[in-house]
Amino acid sequence: MPEVIRRSERKMTAGLKEQDIYDLIIIGAGPAGMSAGIYAARKLLKTLLISKNVGGQVTDAWEIDNYLGFSQVDPAGLIKKFNEHVEKFSIEKIIARHVASLQINDDIKSVTTDDGKTYYAKTLIIATGKRPRKLGLPEEKKLGGKGVAYCATCDAPLFAGADVAVAGGGNSALGAAMDLIKIANSVHIVSITPLTGDPIYQDKLRSSDKVTIYTEHEIVKLVGDTVLEGLEIRSLKTGETKRLDVEGLFVEIGLLPNSDIVKGMLNLNQYGEIVVDYKCHTGFPGVFACGDVTNVPFKQVIVAAGEGAKAALAAYEYLISGN
Repeated sequence: MPEVIRRSERKMTAGLKEQDIYDLIIIGAGPAGMSAGIYAARKLLKTLLISKNVGGQVTDAWEIDNYLGFSQVDPAGLIKKFNEHVEKFSIEKIIARHVASLQINDDIKSVTTDDGKTYYAKTLIIATGKRPRKLGLPEEKKLGGKGVAYCATCDAPLFAGADVAVAGGGNSALGAAMDLIKIANSVHIVSITPLTGDPIYQDKLRSSDKVTIYTEHEIVKLVGDTVLEGLEIRSLKTGETKRLDVEGLFVEIGLLPNSDIVKGMLNLNQYGEIVVDYKCHTGFPGVFACGDVTNVPFKQVIVAAGEGAKAALAAYEYLISGN
């Protein structure tokens, strides 16, 4: 196992035992984080994986048909395979915990979780992924979980036989609509732009008599006091408004990077993504990032998994070379 103890590390570890210091802490357990864990374990790095959940955004997917070796795999099944693979290795895991703060200025980094516990490591990998973007309407927070949802995979079964709407026109929105037409009475798709999702999704939805599509429309109001009763939409062309009587609204309008924890520490681009180089370096010694939280293009499961592998190998290289 690599042992790189520099002068500042000796100072930092004066009050710590060597066995209390990990070679690597990975924050996030989506495809990028779990892939990083596997590669780190194969390099015999003492590794700790911290995450609020297992699976990341994959758990919100409708179906995955483009991951090499798997055809039309259920997202839960793919995550199960990932997790089983991780379990084969000696990787410590802390699940259902949020990272409250980081300290990355010294050679020994520290990660403090929301229960007040602090963990130490020589290297860090940030693999925190992204989170759903919200509409920003006044009623949205009040009606969250009371008709307004952000995960069709999780919440669609609650709306069996109901009239529902989906906000968005990309793959996530169309995937949610595909999920919903199986069980809902009707599905309204509301998008501020023409649909941009895969043509195969568009064709299937347009051919369904359950689906009504409103492109170049925006949602301007959510109706309901204790539960969602409907929503008002407005045409961006004519300004005409219309009420849709729905019991459920699935917001699928994009994602925001979970990079708040490193804001002011690492270089972020205009979208809030962590800027990395081709080896997942953040520019800060010993700190790497991978997956959808970074500026690497093409946010796909297989891309995230590959980036996770790169990040772990780069961390290993840093440990054995010291830079």
